[in-house]
Amino acid sequence: MNLSLRASLALVICLPVLSWAQQNPAPPAGAAQPQVASPSSPQPSPAPPAAAEGRIHLDVVVTDKSGKPISGLELKDFTLLDNNQPAKILSFHAVDGSVQNAEPPVEVILLLDTVNLPIQETSNMRPQSTSGLMRQQAPNGLSFQAVSIARQQIVNFLLQNGGHLAQPVSLFILTSQGLDLQRQPLLDGNELAAEASQRDNKLRALTASAGIHGAIENYQFSVQMLKVIAREEAKKPGRKLLIWTGPGWPLVDSSFWGMTNADQKTLFDTIAQLSTRLREARITVYNVSPGTDVASLAYQGFLKGVTTAQKANSANLALKVLATQSGGNIFGPDNDMKAQINRCAQDASAYYTISFDPSPAAQANEYHDLKVVVGQPKLTARTRNGYYNQP
Repeated sequence: MNLSLRASLALVICLPVLSWAQQNPAPPAGAAQPQVASPSSPQPSPAPPAAAEGRIHLDVVVTDKSGKPISGLELKDFTLLDNNQPAKILSFHAVDGSVQNAEPPVEVILLLDTVNLPIQETSNMRPQSTSGLMRQQAPNGLSFQAVSIARQQIVNFLLQNGGHLAQPVSLFILTSQGLDLQRQPLLDGNELAAEASQRDNKLRALTASAGIHGAIENYQFSVQMLKVIAREEAKKPGRKLLIWTGPGWPLVDSSFWGMTNADQKTLFDTIAQLSTRLREARITVYNVSPGTDVASLAYQGFLKGVTTAQKANSANLALKVLATQSGGNIFGPDNDMKAQINRCAQDASAYYTISFDPSPAAQANEYHDLKVVVGQPKLTARTRNGYYNQP
């Protein structure tokens, strides 16, 4: 597709927000619709009673210095700050994340990304050109090697403990054709590992993206697929840990583009809507990377919540930014991605759910900072760092 760079950049801004209005958004031209598998036993637990309209629910993980989740805390140990002001906690529930006690159990979603290629090299934190692209992609050989390593590490995770999984696990594969979703979450790691091995042919369907246009298309496509995941997972009760393997889509800094006010408004609405959809689906995002990746800290400049359209940047939709803001974690790159996945999955072992009613908003998409403080020394609470309120 022969588009000007400016037209391609406009698509990055516009397509994700336009597709919110579609019940079944289509992937980019030539791509297949995401495949959502039909249900199979065991069936998910019944949905909990509907919450009060506008009430916000948070899943909170409390960890010690080693990162181990801590159980046994009580309501009196927690303070919730909304825009640095104490907010009344209306409900509190300490959750033992084991399958036997959690209702419904936490779902672990392992997503194998075969679309976004590893970083080939690290340059300055700011790009050399005005494209705003913060990383380069690797050659096909290295890309296939990285994806193969990631798949094998996922299999190693599934086969540990004789294939007896602590949490129900789903396996998603992101390809250039869309999302390939495994059926209902399983506790049988052996069966899931066999399915992952059978899908090995999909890993060879990698296509190299062409320059700036290709990178922008990957960004656009990946954000859209994340929205599809949020939409589908919102139909199911309970908490979900989405563990995305690989470096994720290119970090695109739109401050280089000279966007119009209308572009900024559209981008801001997209950021607010995706944040809200992930929160409502109770999805916490994680990012793990194999050792073939190269770490970049460029995302850290975009972690603050976006308060106005004028401050919106396409980099606010980077994978690592969304993971941090959702209360998740980022691990790697290193050669033990199985251990990285285990560190993510341990967040299901013990956590707390709290709720509160936000104060009336003065305008649409009014951003609020969130912080949960634990009144015990050497403990840290991790949850969403903000939300978008509505009038």
